[in-house]
Amino acid sequence: MEKITLTLPASRTLSGKALAGVVGSGDMEVLFTADQGQTLAIDITTSVDNSRSRWDALFTRLQTVSSLPAGKLTIHDFGATPGRSTHSYRTSL
Repeated sequence: MEKITLTLPASRTLSGKALAGVVGSGDMEVLFTADQGQTLAIDITTSVDNSRSRWDALFTRLQTVSSLPAGKLTIHDFGATPGRSTHSYRTSL
């Protein structure tokens, strides 16, 4: 089990909360809570040890294709693939 914390600059604001996941899969759950700050704080709990570089790469790629919202993103990952991670992130916003 690994805990990863990332903080990235945000370039847009949203309001409210969103929860996304694949029902019954047990792979991943993503909770986004908006705020009016200028950063996106990401807390990841994953069952895959030594996966920080994978998560860094995922959010670096997301920054190049989309503006990140201000707020807090909580991810519970239990072995989801990077494709599933991207889908869950985009669905939560």
